[in-house]
Amino acid sequence: MAAASPSSLAITLITTASMAFGAFTATPAAAAPKPSEAQLRAELKQLDKKVDKLIETYNLKRVELAKAKQDSETTKKRLATAEAQLVTAQKRVTELARLQYQNGTGALPNLTLPTDASSAALLDHLAAEQQAVVQGVATARDEKKAAADQATALEAKIREDAANVAKQRDDAQGVIKDIQKKLKGLIPFGPGRRSDGSWAPELPSGTDNITARMRVIRGLIQKDFALPYEVGCFRSDGGGGEHPLGRACDFMMSTGGSMPSAANQALGDRVAAWALENKDKLGVKYVIWKQRINQGSGWSSMSDRGSITQNHLDHVHISMF
Repeated sequence: MAAASPSSLAITLITTASMAFGAFTATPAAAAPKPSEAQLRAELKQLDKKVDKLIETYNLKRVELAKAKQDSETTKKRLATAEAQLVTAQKRVTELARLQYQNGTGALPNLTLPTDASSAALLDHLAAEQQAVVQGVATARDEKKAAADQATALEAKIREDAANVAKQRDDAQGVIKDIQKKLKGLIPFGPGRRSDGSWAPELPSGTDNITARMRVIRGLIQKDFALPYEVGCFRSDGGGGEHPLGRACDFMMSTGGSMPSAANQALGDRVAAWALENKDKLGVKYVIWKQRINQGSGWSSMSDRGSITQNHLDHVHISMF
């Protein structure tokens, strides 16, 4: 066998070294998969519960603080009463002592006392009474100090706890906003969207006789909002409009032509706002709600059509391109 030339031997060594090095080189880690919509919604639900619990804890701490302050004020009033009683008792005993000193024998004027012993017994009783009042005031002062110290300590702890709870609440709300932003990113583009942002015409299809674009937004609203009543879309009653074309749906907030409850009116506000917020992505042409129409540039009032339903006071009307 012929000896390998120096150049071919060098190539062989370089190739072998490269293969060996490659064998020991770690392959890049695969990117973590993006969370699914279901996972994000589950996280959002858990965080909503967490925020509610944090707010409840925060509010209970506020109630505890108010109670501690009230107890402190009650203790201060009790002390003030005791101090007033002490002043009265001191004045009384001082006056009796002065009168006794002036008499010299211990007899008190304006008091009918059978003997000097009786007078001394009365003075002893008054002294004991004074001592009891003094002791009561001292006890009240001790109680006040203990209550004030406790209230101060509790107030400091509640402030610290409230600050921690508020931070946790803000952190959770920050994550909620992040998840909501990601959920918005998961909203699909409506079918038939051209590259310039305009929308190609669509034919109705399916047993519900609506366009695919209308079907997408109806499904998203049904999934994202707890709708109280059925959604009405295709109507063959003529009269123009988008319903016979399969390009409009009415999201009912009440039935029988009655005004919706306050809660359902608020729900209708959210549905209308959501549709307008995503109009460019889904192909919303206009929204009618509460006798107003919004074609993408703000709400405009509509004329009175004579009834709650005709004035769109009981349902959100969404029309698509």
